[in-house]
Amino acid sequence: MSKTILITGSTDGIGLRTAKTLADLGHTILLHGRSLSKLDAAAAKLGGGIETYAADLSRMAEVEKLAAEVTARHDRLDVLINNAGVYKVPDATTPEGLDLRFMVNTFAPYVLTDALLPIIPADGRIVNLSSAAQAPIDAKAMTGQTKLDDFDAYAQSKLAITIWTREFSREHPNGPVAVAVNPGSLLASKMVKEGFGVTGNDIQIGADVLTAAATSAEFASASGKYFDNDAARFSEPHPGALDLSHAALVMETLEQISADLRRQA
Repeated sequence: MSKTILITGSTDGIGLRTAKTLADLGHTILLHGRSLSKLDAAAAKLGGGIETYAADLSRMAEVEKLAAEVTARHDRLDVLINNAGVYKVPDATTPEGLDLRFMVNTFAPYVLTDALLPIIPADGRIVNLSSAAQAPIDAKAMTGQTKLDDFDAYAQSKLAITIWTREFSREHPNGPVAVAVNPGSLLASKMVKEGFGVTGNDIQIGADVLTAAATSAEFASASGKYFDNDAARFSEPHPGALDLSHAALVMETLEQISADLRRQA
């Protein structure tokens, strides 16, 4: 059965390849990106029937706008794939003084999911892009008080979204399903090339696991779990996600900063 699927950050890399894979299976794809020209080019590659949505996820007002535009056009969203992410950027500080990696990789998907939740059915799915790179989170780094290097900011933001995935599952025991997925290490994305200077592995590896997370029976009862595609199985996340006091502090900070950003938007 055809599903309506929103994929953030889907004008290139894993997002675009996943969009192509799912479109070829007959699903309705909602593409998201920052650039109108890149959105048009990506839509052309996928063929007809593709909707495009432009938004800069480093700006909370645009996160809210994206959600409003999707809900204005759809009364049901079967799958949300929170794929958009950043690693290395020229200026890592947002106008609000936050780290851009936390903003795009953690705060934006948290708020976007909350805003779209009214149209995601109980049997729907939320697929959050995690990573093999996960590290204990400094709450002061989440608030912008502590500055981090590229790797630490990225790894902490990915543990944060993994913690939130687990918490979401506890708060919504009847669905929708929320899973955190490491799509595979060092895949051939722009992020990997710019951040690590390597070409990377076949990006279809990541697209295939995200397609499975969005549509397969294997993930239908996997809410709150972490899938490590490097090991090709569900696995335990970083111990920081299992530390209840650490997870509680991260969630408290995530909720507070997100609420502040939404009030300012």
